[in-house]
Amino acid sequence: MLLSRVAEALYWMVRYLVRAEDTARMVMVNSELLLDLPRPISPGWQPLLAITGSTEDFYKHFKEPTERNIVKFLVSDERNPGSILASLTMVRENMRTTRAIVPREAWETLRDLRVFAAESSSSGLSRRGRYGYLRQIIGGCQQIMGNLCSAMSRDRAYTFTYVGWNVERADIGVRIIDVRAQSLLPKQVEELKPFSDIQWKSVLRSLASYQNYRQHVHVRVKGAAVLAFLLQDERSPRCLGYCLAHIDHCLRELPRNDSPLRTLGRVQRLVKEADVHGLMAENLHQYLESLQDAMADLHDHIAATYFQVEPLEREPMAAVG
Repeated sequence: MLLSRVAEALYWMVRYLVRAEDTARMVMVNSELLLDLPRPISPGWQPLLAITGSTEDFYKHFKEPTERNIVKFLVSDERNPGSILASLTMVRENMRTTRAIVPREAWETLRDLRVFAAESSSSGLSRRGRYGYLRQIIGGCQQIMGNLCSAMSRDRAYTFTYVGWNVERADIGVRIIDVRAQSLLPKQVEELKPFSDIQWKSVLRSLASYQNYRQHVHVRVKGAAVLAFLLQDERSPRCLGYCLAHIDHCLRELPRNDSPLRTLGRVQRLVKEADVHGLMAENLHQYLESLQDAMADLHDHIAATYFQVEPLEREPMAAVG
């Protein structure tokens, strides 16, 4: 029998872990993107605040959206609940309450990674040390995920871990596409068009999907093809279609799943029925906002159904993943 508070801790533990990795990857990719683009059309650093939904919080603590201020806010400022350091702290707190379930190797790796993230954060702020710092954060998060996948029993606890994993990946994927695409639509300035492929490539790299795109999509990197891939591909683990399919598989192994599955079905229809070429011409932002709202509804239904005080009813062990 799995306590609901334990299921909730596992769900949020892995969501914060994915968040830390994705924030590190976004900062690293953005640093490289700015080197590839002419200064007059550079997107700067403010889009990262929009992606993480932290623009309002940032201006509570900083007056100027400079590179150093934004990188510090996203990397090591624990006043920002979505920073890398704050996310790793929340991973630690949720993992601490589930030590009997989580593999010991994952706990030890997290402990070392959290210490490194705090003690070496100054190197993440400088351009010279940023790449190495962020690479170690990304590698540490992936090692913890590997520990979870390779050692956790395929039972109810793993099911909630895997749901959280895919919910967070789907959510951040939609946010990245939404914010980045706003500066990449055909209506934008002529000076941008020669560099649009570079920026769409940065979207793929922010989601660790560039290699998979090249493997499965046999056209050059361009807007409509990238959008279709990131929304609808079900083979690549950072694409929305894949994440939603695996959330569906997990939810079907859980009791009392009617409400979450109905909500998930609405999200899946939004994705599968999307007219990508039409969206590229107009209304892409509105579509992605509705998709974000649908993902928020999915989380709300999962939380309302499973994260209560009573234990989840006993069922046979489910194989997931």
